[in-house]
Amino acid sequence: MAKATAATTASGADQARAEGQGSARHTAGTPHTADSHDTIRVVGARENNLKGVDVELPKRRLTVFTGVSGSGKSSLVFATIAAESQRMINETYSTFVQGFMPTLARPDVDLLEGLTTAIIVDQERMGANIRSTVGTVTDVNAMLRILFSRLGQPHIGGSKAFSFNVASASGAGAVTTTKGGMEVKERREFSIQGGMCARCEGVGKVSDFDLTALYDDEKSLREGALTIPGYSMDGWYGRVYMGSGFFDPDKPIKKFTERELAALLYKEPTKIKVDGINITYEGLIPRIQKSMLSKDREAMQPHIRAFVDRAVVFQVCPECEGTRLNAAARSSKIKGINIAQACQMQISDLAEWVRELEEPSIAPLLSGLQETLDSFVEIGLGYLSLDRPSGTLSGGEAQRTKMIRHLGSALTDVTYVFDEPTIGLHPHDIDRMNTLLKQLRDKGNTVLVVEHKPETIAIADHVVDLGPLAGTGGGEIVYEGDLAGLRASDTLTGRHLEDRAQLKDTLRKPTGALEIRGAHENNLRDVDVDIPLGVLVVLTGVAGSGKSSLIRGSVEKLDSVVTVDQSAIKGSRRSNPATYTGLLEPIRKAFAKANGVKPALFSANSEGACETCNGAGVIYTDLVMMAGVASTCEDCEGKRFHAGVLEYRLGELNIAEVLDLQVADALPYFSQGAAKTSAAQKILERLNDVGLGYVRLGQPLTTLSGGERQRLKLAAQMADKGSVYVLDEPTTGLHLADVENMLAMLDRLVDSGKSVIVIEHHQAVMAHADWIIDLGPGAGHDGGTVVFEGTPADLVADGRTLTGQHLAAYVARR
Repeated sequence: MAKATAATTASGADQARAEGQGSARHTAGTPHTADSHDTIRVVGARENNLKGVDVELPKRRLTVFTGVSGSGKSSLVFATIAAESQRMINETYSTFVQGFMPTLARPDVDLLEGLTTAIIVDQERMGANIRSTVGTVTDVNAMLRILFSRLGQPHIGGSKAFSFNVASASGAGAVTTTKGGMEVKERREFSIQGGMCARCEGVGKVSDFDLTALYDDEKSLREGALTIPGYSMDGWYGRVYMGSGFFDPDKPIKKFTERELAALLYKEPTKIKVDGINITYEGLIPRIQKSMLSKDREAMQPHIRAFVDRAVVFQVCPECEGTRLNAAARSSKIKGINIAQACQMQISDLAEWVRELEEPSIAPLLSGLQETLDSFVEIGLGYLSLDRPSGTLSGGEAQRTKMIRHLGSALTDVTYVFDEPTIGLHPHDIDRMNTLLKQLRDKGNTVLVVEHKPETIAIADHVVDLGPLAGTGGGEIVYEGDLAGLRASDTLTGRHLEDRAQLKDTLRKPTGALEIRGAHENNLRDVDVDIPLGVLVVLTGVAGSGKSSLIRGSVEKLDSVVTVDQSAIKGSRRSNPATYTGLLEPIRKAFAKANGVKPALFSANSEGACETCNGAGVIYTDLVMMAGVASTCEDCEGKRFHAGVLEYRLGELNIAEVLDLQVADALPYFSQGAAKTSAAQKILERLNDVGLGYVRLGQPLTTLSGGERQRLKLAAQMADKGSVYVLDEPTTGLHLADVENMLAMLDRLVDSGKSVIVIEHHQAVMAHADWIIDLGPGAGHDGGTVVFEGTPADLVADGRTLTGQHLAAYVARR
């Protein structure tokens, strides 16, 4: 019986082998089914302005999405493909875990097939927290802390002893525990060795308050003595301070006793009861420190930032000298260098220092640290230091910093999504970025890039061009294929791909000069330079050469200087171009005057709001761990105003119809006839000048792309009264076809009597300048000097600087 079974088994094995060989032969002749999923397929995408877009994208290839700003690139790549990938990954977690994660709604699309895990590397600024640095966000600080805890001499403790976010603490006391059903008291002690400087609490700066900016001592609290934003006596804070019982709310502050004033300003958190409610009372200064000063300055709302600049004076902590670390952490050294000094070093120098360390016991740590630091250098950020606050990084620097963790990743078949990775890059550095994008692709990943620069479009395996125009005039695929086909196409991108600006024949004559002497901010080396006034000046140089340092340290502080930088604009779904630029104010007043009613009626955030949706236009239903549902309000039909308000008209339109107008259509409407409003006309002209003619007045700010927000900010700040305008890369997010319009706008500014200084890498802007100041020659400590100043033609003829070489090649190709 056993023999029969064995024979049968052997026969079965032979048959299985034969079938396997047959299957192998079949596989050799026919591709495996699993290999057929080599495209990402999108059918019927309708996010934002997309008009039922269908597209197939090749996997494991580099695809570049082009088109004018507002044509729908971000809607297709980020809001559809990447958003659905992230949503599906989130759904693989348990509902318990999903409850702690951001809820993502399914994009408005009919079908998405072939998606892989998406990693988004966008332009969003990093770190609103004052404790966030380049070292902490990239985990390099964590590796350095372990390194010093192992090799540092004298040895002071574990890695926490080198952290500026961990305070030293110790204590002892009786602890009651239950053992064998009986309560037992035991003495316990604990000790934590942290690296935080006790004086500045790990911030590196100490603050001193100007008390005259906190209150008017001639008034009592009830009379509104507090001048801190949000501390109105009609609000909650007013109830707390007036009902605390620590002082008389009807007594002028100048008559407070020392004890009363100390209670108002410095009192530690204390439980009190106000109007029958148990709350915690805290003095003004500790409350301001927690609520306002814990944020990075750039993350503050404008009115809060203005208050902090007025009321608080920051200075380097005298205890730790700005290093954030206590004396013990600074005492432990490796080869004469402590961890604070290591974090202050330029990353390219730190990489060389780490390379010299040899210790077999921590070889994996040294290898990982070395790879990460080398990645900084490779990606063009070697000029940074690890102690640089992350909130001070530009959009381009932040995006490249996020790339660091992906360069050495062993993951393949991942979809990497980039939003204009060349922003803030000198032409010399764009080649390096292109190499990194190709490396990610060559590892077997799908790389999707939204980009305007011809140098990056040129390396694409596949190009998707959206348009034909922006806003409602876009949202369609106008070309899909290779680069040669794009050049031959009649699309806006195809026609402008080979555009090259010419050097100007006639240059403006300066009306004066802005003299800068001994500038030494950051890496600047006592720079002396005269910036001509009354002309278009372009400040250029490789990333990290000192351009922004020169402007911030020596130009921005001067009177009559208006700066339009790259900091993000704040706004919720209720904010729109009309509210952000102040356009809605004259429109509301015009409506009120024409109809004999209050202006507040024409605000969806005030008396005119639909009562059902509170002026939001939609009803939001929260489904906890599942994506919430937003449905159009049935009462106002998404118009945001209650029916009575829509009866009032200015000219032919009501307020909802006006907010639905595009800028280009609203301009003639408010320039003539019954609706003529001069104040509105001026703001609309500025919006149109910066290339936002296609944007609707009531379009939520959350739907605008990064480039659109930058230009919206530019339009808003052009209203400021100043004689010198400083623009930080105004071509950010601009299509090739729109750069010419931007140059025309800069010319109009100069011709109106303004002085315009532009920090820019775009060769078209350099060629159009009256005067160029080139900083370098390199980045970090290899930069910080003026390597050229003169006309664009002289820069091309000189040919010694990197900028001159690239500009010469650019104008020669036209």
